[in-house]
Amino acid sequence: MTATRTCGRGLIVRDATIGDLEAIARVAEAAGQRGEWTGADPAYVGHLLRHGRVVVASDEGRAIGFGATRDIAGRGGATSMLCDLFVDPAQHGRGGGRALLAELWPDQGAPRMTFSSRHTHALPLYTSVGLHAWWPLLYLAGDPRAVRPPAGWTVTPSSPAAVSRFEAGWTGVDRSADQHAWARRPNGVALVAALDGQPLAAGTAAGEGDGFGLEHLASAPEIPDAQAGDSVLAVLAALESVADHARVCLPAPHPAVRPLLAAGWRATDLDLFMATRVDLLDARRCVPSPALA
Repeated sequence: MTATRTCGRGLIVRDATIGDLEAIARVAEAAGQRGEWTGADPAYVGHLLRHGRVVVASDEGRAIGFGATRDIAGRGGATSMLCDLFVDPAQHGRGGGRALLAELWPDQGAPRMTFSSRHTHALPLYTSVGLHAWWPLLYLAGDPRAVRPPAGWTVTPSSPAAVSRFEAGWTGVDRSADQHAWARRPNGVALVAALDGQPLAAGTAAGEGDGFGLEHLASAPEIPDAQAGDSVLAVLAALESVADHARVCLPAPHPAVRPLLAAGWRATDLDLFMATRVDLLDARRCVPSPALA
């Protein structure tokens, strides 16, 4: 059964279905979200439909906005992540974003987070529902060949199943559905990074064109922050076998940021980590997917 809520001003918010993919793509493209692994990509939205919750705001049967959440593991336990919230720019000012958010986040006391864009409407909306802006998530891009692999580290291709087992062992969280989805993307490759033969980080790189890069990396909890930074550098250096250009999203305080900037990488964009608590993600260790963390 599809949940439906009338929100005034002629707006109705309801659970999305597979039949809404085309309408969601239309809204995403109007909002500037184009290409692979965005709201315009049926594979990405289909993944959220299967493993999260997607809702649509409509007016007289026409979709004008959509939003999606996914439960992830934060440092404080289960955290609801807002993956997407977009409204057709022609429909701004009608309360569509707030109506979508109210449906997705009815429990204002639960741990919640998102990576917010710098759109002028975003910060006031998210702060009004209890989120704080804590640190910038930097979109870093550059040449993997410019990254010097730290001594003792090796990176080998792996499988989504193996990467998932490592991450589950380190974090207690099963990310196998996400790992398989990332690996199915263009140029998807699962990777394991080892220090002196001991696997200490695992993740997946994927994407096409300028969007190719390290999508998500988990690390063993016992390694210090400096080694967590080295694991990122080792994996990015290994990507030279796939492409001469790559990207990674890192919290500004992450120890890998400084050496990447020194190697000529540049911050091409940024989002804001907004959350009910600063400790839901560790800014010195996490290498998150902006869409799925």
